Amino acid sequence: MRPRTLDEVAGQQHILAPGKLLRRAIESDRFTSLIFHGPPGTGKTTLASVIARTTGSRFESLNGVESNVAEIRAKIDQARTWRELRGETTILFIDEIHRFNKAQQDVLLPHIERGIVRFIGATTHNPYFHVNSPLVSRSQIFQLEPVPVEDVIRVMERALADAERGLGGTRTTVDAEALRHLAEKSDGDVRKALTALELAILTTPADADGALRLTLEVAEESIQRKAVVYDADGDAHYDTASAFIKSIRGSDPDAALYWLAKMLHAGEDPRFISRRLVIAASEDIGLADSGALRVAIDAHHALEFVGMPEGRIPLAHATVYLATAPKSNTAYAALGRAMADVEGGRTLAVPPHLRTKTRKKLAAASGESEEAMKYLYSHDFEGAYVPQAYLPEGRVYYHPGDQGMEKRIQERLEHWRARLES
Repeated sequence: MRPRTLDEVAGQQHILAPGKLLRRAIESDRFTSLIFHGPPGTGKTTLASVIARTTGSRFESLNGVESNVAEIRAKIDQARTWRELRGETTILFIDEIHRFNKAQQDVLLPHIERGIVRFIGATTHNPYFHVNSPLVSRSQIFQLEPVPVEDVIRVMERALADAERGLGGTRTTVDAEALRHLAEKSDGDVRKALTALELAILTTPADADGALRLTLEVAEESIQRKAVVYDADGDAHYDTASAFIKSIRGSDPDAALYWLAKMLHAGEDPRFISRRLVIAASEDIGLADSGALRVAIDAHHALEFVGMPEGRIPLAHATVYLATAPKSNTAYAALGRAMADVEGGRTLAVPPHLRTKTRKKLAAASGESEEAMKYLYSHDFEGAYVPQAYLPEGRVYYHPGDQGMEKRIQERLEHWRARLES
């Protein structure tokens, strides 16, 4: 069921939607080297093969775990021969490019620059840290995201309908809740979802008429993860997670503990819970008690360290701490106001005294003295503060609250702002 065209690729609309840079480059055949990075099953290998098919190029592949320099050179020699004899371009795809050592990666560089091959690399790691800088600098980097649930469902529906490449030759009825469970539990990995779907159908006995039905129970077994059902009428787990966070925000530790217990009993991924606690520590407690973020992160690390079921203990610790802590969302709200200005096109120039190498040139061009544009180093002044503008228009985004430690922050800011205005 591997896609054969760009339109069949699941997800990745942030780079493959009509008009996006990568799609334009592929359709116009105007790209050189590419590196795709992202989680497993998001379509890195698939996209490379689709690019080769779309551009009419030969497709050769290597794997960073198994291949060596001799194999790289052999592929390059073949590409050179095909280009000289038939005028054909070769796309050399290297999966897990981060596994290549520096010498192996360096072998590619001159041949990429001469256009003997068009290189496409794939990695689950950040290429800026795990791929050699010379190769990264010669490539366009694109990040692939986990495939959305609805797109995974569409891929499985296509597989169920395709008699040639998929499971369309079977007389199968699939419950909608079974497909959704497979899609949700595949964590954005299309390959994992299709494997589970195939296993479920091939191992489910047919009825007397030769038809078979894929139910939620069968889907749970095929992917070895139970559906998270929190109550009899089947509310989604996000509803319970929402109640959990809102109870923390509302300073009700008893309610927060109940929703925590319900999620744990239902089999919720405890890492999902710990991530929500970390977010809440900054979003809802924030500067009123900065220790909340440390407690939430420590709970997350403790969960990873001890595992379950004992991991529920640090989760309870963090839950009660966050629920009973003073609340403030002022830092989060301040960022929202600043982001709105930036996204709205109200970008400000860096004031001259905060710049580095251009200060002398600016002083000469404006006719002002260099001393007037001098940056004042805060630590040279009493209290490590000196009145000095850091935004050209003096905008104010952060308005401290009156809870917890923010009372002291408010006092300091009022003192500093008064000195600046005077």
